[in-house]
Amino acid sequence: MIQDIEPRVFSNRFQEKTATLRDLFLAYKDDRVLVREDKEKLWYPSFSDFEADYPDLIRKAHFLFTIDEMNYFRVDQKGLDEVDGWIYAPTTRFRTEPKYWRSFAGAVGWQLSRWYDNHRFCSRCGKPTVPSRKERMLYCEECTFQSYPVLSPCVIVGVYDGDRLLLTKYAGRAYKNHALIAGFVEIGESLEEAVRREVMEEVGLRIKNISYYKSQPWPFTDTLLAGFFAQLDGDDTIIIEEDELASGEWINREDIPPDELKISLTGEMMEAFRKGVITAS
Repeated sequence: MIQDIEPRVFSNRFQEKTATLRDLFLAYKDDRVLVREDKEKLWYPSFSDFEADYPDLIRKAHFLFTIDEMNYFRVDQKGLDEVDGWIYAPTTRFRTEPKYWRSFAGAVGWQLSRWYDNHRFCSRCGKPTVPSRKERMLYCEECTFQSYPVLSPCVIVGVYDGDRLLLTKYAGRAYKNHALIAGFVEIGESLEEAVRREVMEEVGLRIKNISYYKSQPWPFTDTLLAGFFAQLDGDDTIIIEEDELASGEWINREDIPPDELKISLTGEMMEAFRKGVITAS
């Protein structure tokens, strides 16, 4: 999955660091990321690359995280793509980059950049927020309100019946490949309760024998994914929620398409069932 970058080590421990010329920075423009134009791989800029055109850029940077010994910083500067050789590329590149550490760095940086951008002002009193020098937090000097990055818990459910797995396709989304039942956990709800509710709401099925599989951070949507498998309980008639899904169907184990991207928990769960790692109890 996208976070599996071994042997490289990702550390999100907050540090009050000053950038150096060799450090890398991440810059975003809507849903695009600044990269080297002539590279097929995601090649992020260093401060030395922009020293001549933007000598003050390094002093405006905010530390994000490290991968191995390399520091990554965030900058909020317009016009960086006017420097020769640099462009803003779609963040969909994160899903196809074969070197996971590059895509994971870009995706997590994008997640943090959205959080900073969305909390420039205090949600309580409307005054500007300032970053803490001790932790990853924004606070309001006027009313002392504090804001931390928020993760939304989400469940993914592989519903199976013998050697059949329920696969769906989303309605109204650009992503057209097969997926599993998924949805956000609501207030006052356990993960298992969310699993039962989402399956019933989206495909009208009852389930039993819910078992936890694995979790995954998913920086694209600020979510923490929790994967479960569950066995069909009773009638297998699918009644899809058309506002959410375009289709839902039972697919035999041998007919499940292989996971080619290998970045998502959904894909790994489908692959685990296809290969027989998950079997009917």
